[in-house]
Amino acid sequence: QVQLVESGGGLVQPGGSLRLSCAASGRIISSIYVMGWYRQAPGKQREFLAYITNGGATSYADSVKDRFTISRDNTKNAVYLQMNSLKPEHTAVYYCHANPGGWGQGTQVTVST
Repeated sequence: QVQLVESGGGLVQPGGSLRLSCAASGRIISSIYVMGWYRQAPGKQREFLAYITNGGATSYADSVKDRFTISRDNTKNAVYLQMNSLKPEHTAVYYCHANPGGWGQGTQVTVST
């Protein structure tokens, strides 16, 4: 069973950047087929952002394709989400997901002046 812990969230001004991390334990991520990032804004459903396979293939939601980048470091057993040009509407709890595996607890991102 894999445990996922997200970090790197916080308060950032519009136009700023954040790099989220997802540390996995209990299972090496190279054995996990897909690792992904999702977010859930207040009052909204959880939405897909990006995923990366254990072969390195990536896919993004159209809404973040040109501003977010997902990556993985098998030596650190971690997955990352680089977020650039953030907007207030990106304010949400950001979750890491492993398939197979499950969800992390989430990290809050707030984009505001």
